[in-house]
This record gives sequence, C-alpha cells and structure tokens, in this order.
Amino acid sequence: MTLFRTLALAVAAFTLSLPSLAQPTFAKPEDAVNYRQGALKKMKSHFDRLGAMASGRAPFDSKVAVENAEEFVAQARLPWAGFVPGTEKLSNKARPEIWTEQVKFKDSSEKLQAEAAKLLVAAKTNNLDNLKAAFGSTAASCKACHDSFRN
Repeated sequence: MTLFRTLALAVAAFTLSLPSLAQPTFAKPEDAVNYRQGALKKMKSHFDRLGAMASGRAPFDSKVAVENAEEFVAQARLPWAGFVPGTEKLSNKARPEIWTEQVKFKDSSEKLQAEAAKLLVAAKTNNLDNLKAAFGSTAASCKACHDSFRN
C-alpha cells in the first residue's frame, strides 16, 4: 500500500468519525446548561461587534466584520446540543416550549444558522450596506427565537 493511499484511508476514517465527535456528552445536566450558555454568550459577543458596525457605533472594518461573522457562524452551530432532557428546570431563561415544541425549536435554530451564513457572505463583500441588511435579518431570526423560547 502506498503512503498516499494509507494517508487517504486514515483521513477518510477520521472524517467519518467526526459526526460522533461533534456531539458533546455531558456528565451532569448542569454541564449541558453551562455549555449552551457559554456558546450563546460567545455568539452574542461576536454579534454585538457586528451590530456596532452596522449601527454606526463602531467604524466599519471589513476584516473585523469577517472575523466576527466567522466566529458567529461557528458558534451558531453549538448551543442546541446543550438543550437536552433533564435541563428543563435548570435555567430560568429557557422556556418549557423548547422541549414541548422541539420541531419548532429545531426550525428556529436552523433558521438562525442559515441567517448567520448569509451574514458571513455579506461581511465578505466589504460593503456596509450589505452587512446592515444581513445583520437585520439575522437579528430578526434571533428575536423570533427569543420571543418563542426565552423568558
């Protein structure tokens, strides 16, 4: 077997194992709550930086916008895994509808991730008007989810 083929098989095996690695496991329900809250807090931090540029509170800097949009996209995939059974009563911010309306909650999380991807595309255009438009759509997605699922 050639070195290239061996390396290709190793990379393929590793890649196939990624989905199982991407799903966090939690020793205690509190760990899941801390995980999701940490991811949401980091998302907010990067989103706030983009919002400051979109609203004119900070100067528009394309490089900074792209960096923050990339981080926002990455973080937007994470918190949902922390909304596991057994954590319903551990946070006063999470509404019971997260668990009773799981399809709607999943749809909301997917919509946010789609809007986050559009925000990144807009940030990469180096155009403040594009960033403003995409920021507004993403913010509306955040608000819709908060209105339905957050106290």
